[in-house]
Amino acid sequence: MTASSKYKVALGALAVVVAAGLVGWVIQLSSGLGVTGMSNGTSWGLYIACFMFFVGLSAGGLIVASSASVFHIKKYKVVALPAVILSTCCICVAGILILVDLGGIQRFLNILVHPNFMSPLLWDVLVITLYLVINIIDLVFMTKGNDRGVEVLSRVALPVAILVHSVTAWIFGLQIAKAGWYSAILAPIFVASAMDSGLALLIIVLVALNAAKVMEVSKDLVASLSGLLAVCIAVDAFFIGCEILTMAYPQGADLAILSQMFTGATAPFFWFEVLVGLAVPFCILVFSKNRQSTALVVGASVCVVLGVLCKRIWLLFTSFIMPNVYGGLGIASGSTASRMSEGYGIWTTTSSYAVQPLEVLIVAGVICLGAAAFMLMAKRLIK
Repeated sequence: MTASSKYKVALGALAVVVAAGLVGWVIQLSSGLGVTGMSNGTSWGLYIACFMFFVGLSAGGLIVASSASVFHIKKYKVVALPAVILSTCCICVAGILILVDLGGIQRFLNILVHPNFMSPLLWDVLVITLYLVINIIDLVFMTKGNDRGVEVLSRVALPVAILVHSVTAWIFGLQIAKAGWYSAILAPIFVASAMDSGLALLIIVLVALNAAKVMEVSKDLVASLSGLLAVCIAVDAFFIGCEILTMAYPQGADLAILSQMFTGATAPFFWFEVLVGLAVPFCILVFSKNRQSTALVVGASVCVVLGVLCKRIWLLFTSFIMPNVYGGLGIASGSTASRMSEGYGIWTTTSSYAVQPLEVLIVAGVICLGAAAFMLMAKRLIK
């Protein structure tokens, strides 16, 4: 099979998944968000977890691309164009997931008609819109060879890329009602994980583009980027360690959150992220000899990406395990099963969440749409 045939087959397979996801979304629109695993007690689910994940992937890519121009790192300028393409596709995926989570695109109009400037949600909408505009302008400048425009825009793009994930973190960190989210260093944690996950995904994509002969990427460049990735992993691990230490000492209510993270329902995701997402790739990439092996670098990068995805999952859902208010009536779970189950009434303070197949199908469709967009843009724009 020729390279052209493989490309068409891959696009066709992605198109099938996108179509299936679109059908799933239509079903959700017609039936309501009740078809998902979410309820009043667990109001955010897979859509928001993946939204956080893709905002980070996008921010990490643009940070690398902007840094190449701002700090005049010549060897990284060659990856600037694929990094911006990747960043654009990832932020579009994140935005679509928000629209899916709203339960209807028409509800987005409420943000425009009745804006609440005290709400971090509005801040996120504004900064993501600005971020997408910057990505598009950056792509135009790069494809037209406007190096001066790219350099000037990068000075704006770099802080905006950091801000876009910081504002996403503030959506959670400014909610005092949720133990485990209310944290002053949540934004630095989000930015650090954006750096390592975004850079890891960029490395994977660059290796794939080199294998597909779309662009030439040297082993030395991959080794250099993987060295930077090792540093980002170390910084990410340091911030997580700081957060856990602060929660555990002195002893307080946060120990209940830590208990869930260490041994509870979200523990598998926490330990996967710590061991597979941080420890293993760092131990691989910290040695220069290993960074010369493309297979080891790609393997470590995959571990980082999956680890950060697990981080988004345990960060989001661990806080939902704990009731908002102790000793009170609590909140209605919104779940028929919860109301009818023995020992639970409508005013239960507990809720449960399990990802439903329809959610997985819709998310897969959105991700495949982003992947198809990247393939089309890379083939057309990368010379």
